[in-house]
Amino acid sequence: MRSDILKFTAGAVLGCCVLVQPAWSQNFPERSLRLIVPLAPGGGNDAAARVVAAGLSKRFGQQVVVDNRPGGGSVIASQVVLGLPADGYTLYLFSTNVSMAPLLQPKLPFDTLRDFAPLSRIGISPGGLIVHPSLPVHKVMDLVALAKARPGEITFGSSGPGGGSHLGGELFNLLAKVKLLHIPYKGSAFATTSVLSGETQVAFNNPTSSLPHIKAGRLRLVAVTTAKRWPLLPGTPTINESGVSGYEHLIWNGLAVRSGTPKPVFDRIYAGLIEELKSQQLADLLAHDSSLPSPETPQAFLRFLEDEQKKWRPVVKQAGISAL
Repeated sequence: MRSDILKFTAGAVLGCCVLVQPAWSQNFPERSLRLIVPLAPGGGNDAAARVVAAGLSKRFGQQVVVDNRPGGGSVIASQVVLGLPADGYTLYLFSTNVSMAPLLQPKLPFDTLRDFAPLSRIGISPGGLIVHPSLPVHKVMDLVALAKARPGEITFGSSGPGGGSHLGGELFNLLAKVKLLHIPYKGSAFATTSVLSGETQVAFNNPTSSLPHIKAGRLRLVAVTTAKRWPLLPGTPTINESGVSGYEHLIWNGLAVRSGTPKPVFDRIYAGLIEELKSQQLADLLAHDSSLPSPETPQAFLRFLEDEQKKWRPVVKQAGISAL
């Protein structure tokens, strides 16, 4: 008799869960969301985060607030996200510095691929080999020749250790067999400013945010970092075609939540994100940053993250890259 009652009660509870869960999913979100960005305001990744946040705010009917938490090679931001409930109300902007954190800091108290659930990449864009106009560099091989003549004297600024602009510079060092001296900053906007001021001489940042300075002659765009010419910058040669064979580096960003986020909520966020990534409005906004939308499945994004770690592990090792 008691067994029958327990079975009935368990069945009733399960039935309620089955009925309530879809309604809960449909009502999500019922309050504002936070989008944590592990970089300082002003760079390309921050711009992408704000574009997506604005789009999702309209689609969800709730504000998505961008919260910049730079420092620690993305570790500070990661710990903020992991310290909050896995309820879908905290989104996390992934970029190269997040995926590289385990390679730079092997004793992290978390696992990037285990503790976060990737949704999709947002956009992909090229890096640009940008130099201060005082540097006598108009072609890629000009920089190679100058760097070989002055080893360790030519400096390049980056968004921080292990970030995309840092890896881009170290890959150039390895393939061109030169030694540009790395100077880290807390965000790509600061790295660009450092080249503008002459504090550093080279950067491997997304070139679009620097276009006003390039057009004004305050900076010079020498090449892009993609293997083939970038469709949004067709007149700019690549480093690969300019004499540093095999050079390829894409700047990318994506969205993730905490692992353990309820599947109905995860699916709701994913559906809204993919709808936004397929919109012409977002494509036009990303194009201002020379980015192309990159909607994909969570499984495809996870495979990409795994491949990124495999690709960059030998570069990190050979260049001796570590977190500050």
